[in-house]
Amino acid sequence: MEQFQRGENDAGPFLSPQHGSIMRTITIIEELLSELEHCTADELEDQDLDLKQWNERSMRDAINLVVEMAICMANGGGGTVVFGVADKVRGRQNAILGIPNEVDLNRLKKAVYDRTDPKITPVFEECRVPEGTGRLLIMQIYPGMPPYTDTSGGGTVRVGKDCQPLTGTVRRRISAETGETDFTGETVNGEVSSLLSSVSMEQLRNLARRERGPLELLGLSDHDLISSLQLIRAGRLTRAGMLIAGKSEAIHDSFPGYAWTYLRMEGDTHYINRTDGHDALPIALLRLEELIDRDNPITTLEHGLFHFEYRTYPLIALREALLNAFCHADYRINGPIMVKHYTDRIEVGNPGGFIGGISPMNILHHPPVARNPLLVDALLKLRLVNRSNLGIGRMYQSLLIEGKEPPTIEETGDSVRVTFPHREFSASFRAFVEEENKKGILLRVDELIVLQYLLSHSEMDTATAAIRCQRSEGEAWDLISMMERKGYIERGGTGRGTYWTMRPSIHKILEGPGYPERDRRIDWEAAKTRILSVLKERAGRGDEGLSNEEIRRITHYDRTQARRLMRELMKEEDSVKKIGDRRWTRYEYAP
Repeated sequence: MEQFQRGENDAGPFLSPQHGSIMRTITIIEELLSELEHCTADELEDQDLDLKQWNERSMRDAINLVVEMAICMANGGGGTVVFGVADKVRGRQNAILGIPNEVDLNRLKKAVYDRTDPKITPVFEECRVPEGTGRLLIMQIYPGMPPYTDTSGGGTVRVGKDCQPLTGTVRRRISAETGETDFTGETVNGEVSSLLSSVSMEQLRNLARRERGPLELLGLSDHDLISSLQLIRAGRLTRAGMLIAGKSEAIHDSFPGYAWTYLRMEGDTHYINRTDGHDALPIALLRLEELIDRDNPITTLEHGLFHFEYRTYPLIALREALLNAFCHADYRINGPIMVKHYTDRIEVGNPGGFIGGISPMNILHHPPVARNPLLVDALLKLRLVNRSNLGIGRMYQSLLIEGKEPPTIEETGDSVRVTFPHREFSASFRAFVEEENKKGILLRVDELIVLQYLLSHSEMDTATAAIRCQRSEGEAWDLISMMERKGYIERGGTGRGTYWTMRPSIHKILEGPGYPERDRRIDWEAAKTRILSVLKERAGRGDEGLSNEEIRRITHYDRTQARRLMRELMKEEDSVKKIGDRRWTRYEYAP
């Protein structure tokens, strides 16, 4: 097993082996503090990092804050808290206040231990700084087995940058994440043989064979196969076993919270066809795919001697979305797995929100967390799902390689919805991906996301790449720099103003809209030369100068960049003058 070490001299953050949370070392904290010159502490925080000002009202209040933050971080999967930094102040000198010199680390450690249930044992470290009192306090909280509360039963949980109340719903989610309350692991009444459906078992084997499931399992009898998947406990079938291979009537009678519904929508509020079922998962998948395929047009692509067929909504993407919905549904909530088929999109939803720190903003690369461990483990053994969170990546890839947008994933209340927009197949994009494959170049999901974005946008900066690919800005920089070296994109601007555009040759191959060379932003120095030339031409004709809007149209800069460009140009060229103010501002050449 990989070991994770900690220490003040580490060059980077270390990881908690249980949950993968990032624990910041003193070296990393010192690097982060330098960022306070141009941002606030609040902007540096994330799920496993918080910077807090020391409570100076009293030592009792200060200890209460430390205990509260220890519980919050422990329930959120662990992390690092830095005490002694003001939240919303810019500049190191102003933001770093420090903690009093009389604060005793052993007293704090004992207070956290004595006042938490189950007990939390934090690790405290000092960080010396030249500002404030010269002393910061770093508290490391390692992941454990939440929920944690104080000895009075109160507590909070880390969600993003905030500590939110540990409500009943949140406690239930935490119990699901730790596997303490696996609803699908509970057993149902009745003889196992009378509950199993031979049709469901056969379809289950067909699905597993298609995914190259283990032959030694698929060759077993129905009872032995279900038993090998650990779906029988104390001689009784579990709810997970019912979901995978139960008879529809038996599922309806003993598992009332489970159902699926397909609606063929006519507009946003009316449907023209409805189908409901309580079938086992393999049959439900087959029925839903059949219903969707009734209106899932096929596009044929001729490539050499071969003709390839592609559906508007790729089967791989739909199946992954459906499997996710069935696997991660909260079956204690009375609501069906819902598929709504509109003329311009398909929505797949399930009851139960995200758990384990997963959100729509990180789901693409977040380690998987199972709400129904027994159900997921059984499907894992049959290779219908995987532990590496490849399902979401496969969903994205199957759409992106056809030149389509990735799905939209949303959490609304206590439910999750995946939306596939109706988009036309791009033969040129699919052919490009195929040609790259022939060269031995397998385009990753992140690269496909960048290419797809740049087909409809003239440029992309690092922050946008990070958001679209659900990566850190450092990872996004590495990604697009590598794509630049491969010859897919090219760089413009410098420093913080760096951006990337698609190479015109690639844009032409992919048959993207617009004219990349005309629409791209002009280089900074070239932009000054171009604007000065236009100003001289207008002065020579006796015309008025340029407005900010006209400058933006010529350079493809935004409003702020255009103003900064003209400030620099006026410093370099005494003949360039600013006339008027605000919306009436114009720039003229007056030698």
